[in-house]
Parts: sequence; C-alpha cells; structure tokens
Amino acid sequence: MDGKQRGAPVDRMRARRPSGNGGGTGTGHGTGPVLGRALQILGAFTAECPRMTLSELSRRAGLPVSTVHRMLGELIAWGALERDDSGHYRVGLRLWEVGSLAPRGQGLRERALPFLEDLSQITRENVQFAVREGTEAVFVERIAGTGAVPVLTRVGGRFRLTATGVGLVLLAHAPAEVQEQAMAEPFERITPRTLTDPRELRRILAEIRTNGYAVSDRQVTMDAVSVAAPVHGSDGTVIASVSLVVRHGTVAPHALARLVCTSARAISRAMVAP
Repeated sequence: MDGKQRGAPVDRMRARRPSGNGGGTGTGHGTGPVLGRALQILGAFTAECPRMTLSELSRRAGLPVSTVHRMLGELIAWGALERDDSGHYRVGLRLWEVGSLAPRGQGLRERALPFLEDLSQITRENVQFAVREGTEAVFVERIAGTGAVPVLTRVGGRFRLTATGVGLVLLAHAPAEVQEQAMAEPFERITPRTLTDPRELRRILAEIRTNGYAVSDRQVTMDAVSVAAPVHGSDGTVIASVSLVVRHGTVAPHALARLVCTSARAISRAMVAP
C-alpha cells in the first residue's frame, strides 16, 4: 500500500452566474461568501464519508443546517451533488466531469497510461501514478495487480508526501520551501517504520536524488513496500512519479528499481513528444 488517505481530493466547481441571493462572492445569508460555503459543503465529502444526510453534511461542513439545506438545491440543480432514494447526498457526475478536465490529471494520465498498463502486465503488481499539490501526493491513476497486496489508494486520493514512495520522489525534487514546509508539519506515525525524523528525511531525499528512485518500506502498512521513480517534463523538472507496490518479503525492492525507472523514463519521453 502506498499510503493512508489524508482527506478528499480537491474538487473545483465550475463558476456559474448567480441569480437572486445565491450569489457570487457576496455574503448572502449564513456564514461567509456563498462560493466559500459551497466549497465547504463539497469539501465535506471524503472517501470515508461519500454519502451523508443533511445533518451529517451540516456537521462536517461546519455550517448551519438551514444554510446547507438552502444551498443544496443550487448544487443539485447544477449537478455537483445528487440525492439518492434514502435521502442521502453524494457527489454528482457533473462535478466528476469537470474535475476530469484538470490538465495535470487527465493530460498526464492519458500519455502515461500505456506505459503504466505495460508495467502492470509485466509485474502483476499494483501500479500507481501521482502528481504533487502542496505537501501531498494526488493519485491520478492506479492499476490493481492480480493477486497483489491490497491497497487503499484511489484515483483522486491524497497522501502525505513523506510516507509514500511516489510522495518521497516528488518531495525530493520539490522546491526547497515545499520541503521545509513538509518537514515542519506534524508527522503521523502510522506504523513502527513510519518516517518521523526530519533529519532522517533529509538524508533519504538526498539518496533519492542520487539514486534516481525511492523505496517506502512498510511506512504505511506492515505488509507493503513501494518503489517509485520520477517523471520529467519538457523543461527537465519532475512533474509526476510512478510506483510499483508489492507485498513485503516477496521481492527485494531494489530489484524492482530498474524496471520502475525504465517505465518512468518512457513516460517522460512521452510527455515531451509532440
């Protein structure tokens, strides 16, 4: 497994011309600007809470029930949310449709997918592809291997950079200020092997830049190891990372490094191809 999920993916709602009191950045009724309240409602949905009642949604969004109820009509009419037969609310297909247009997700995924599928077929292991946003890795593709170790990652899921293979690669090549921010944030010890020492993290990041790949050994669960390598853009900067996630003890992680690095280089060439 390449990480424990840390919150929901950021979903962005396409701007819509407001009508009446539903509008724009004005305060309207309730707490804060209308757009901000709408994003609070959308941000309340996570992989752990994909469907909620009105009261649950109000509590998780931190907004009054009356405010949430008033805004749900607009969100449902636009297609950002849906209401099922039991009265629970869930994310709507329109929101997924808009989110899929994000160039750092869909564009990268389309070019990388043939190579990710090849890597999956060769190894029969879990293959994952991620980009960085802030101090988190966002997974834009995941292919589950036949009989491979179970993973909790999902497309759109977010994980802290410091614990995952793809995250360590992205952090090693991130700007210095991003690295400092990641080291300043509290470290969550998920397993006895989870990295929590900033000094050790600095040493590992230097090794990743030297070796060209990262190994996350049982940092998230005690039965999984990931091996990851960087994907470069046309200007040479690291724009993504690809990883294999295998069951601990089945194969030496470093034996997989050449295969993962080869796939990463192939994806990098595809990224700069006309």
